[in-house]
Amino acid sequence: MDAYEACTYGDRIAGVYDDLYEQLDPGDAVALLSDLAGAGPVLELGVGTGRIALPLRARGVEVHGVDASTAMVARLREKPGGADIRVVIGDFADVPVEGSFSLIYAAFNTFFALLTQDDQVRCFSRVANRLLPGGRFLIEAFIPDLTRFDRGQRTYVTKIEPESATLNVDLHDQANQLVQSRKIVLSKDSIDFFPVTIRYAYPAELDLMARLAGLDLEHRWEDWKRHAFTARSEQHLSIYRRPET
Repeated sequence: MDAYEACTYGDRIAGVYDDLYEQLDPGDAVALLSDLAGAGPVLELGVGTGRIALPLRARGVEVHGVDASTAMVARLREKPGGADIRVVIGDFADVPVEGSFSLIYAAFNTFFALLTQDDQVRCFSRVANRLLPGGRFLIEAFIPDLTRFDRGQRTYVTKIEPESATLNVDLHDQANQLVQSRKIVLSKDSIDFFPVTIRYAYPAELDLMARLAGLDLEHRWEDWKRHAFTARSEQHLSIYRRPET
């Protein structure tokens, strides 16, 4: 395995990403993002194969994207409407785009692809600089549950089919809030590895990053349907807003 880089996850999983996550219905996400976008434009951090960006664009929202993986963006370009989304290839910690946006969002735990606190803080700062007055930054992320790990590790099966099985293996570095994972697909003909490394953060840490960037927490919901966030919630949508002045 080569050294893990910003593009590694996308480059390795691009060919099967849509099949692996076909069960994820983007409808609720697209409806909420469309409401928050107003007149737009919007920017997706980690736009990938366009799971959310394409149906959002189909609703008439001007969507831009950033992604580190040329392989993922190539899949986006193959789809109807994919050529209509302007994408910059690069590290989204730097938000390497021109212009200003009414909404910037990072869905499906993508913000945690930034592997240091410095990178995450920098991303908040760059996002704030790209938001229009009153613009919003939305993050969809899980709530870390360290009880899932036994002595810093975890192995579990996610799918079994007649000719294959899919499992995940994780190593947890609690000191640095890092989880190194491998999704392994076993079949009679092959063994495929899909690596991903994340740095998780708790909502309170994200709130502090937002404050450092001059953003205010506007809403925190449990999901895209705007259900209330509670102590039992396993994920959150946090929406930060740039002041009007």
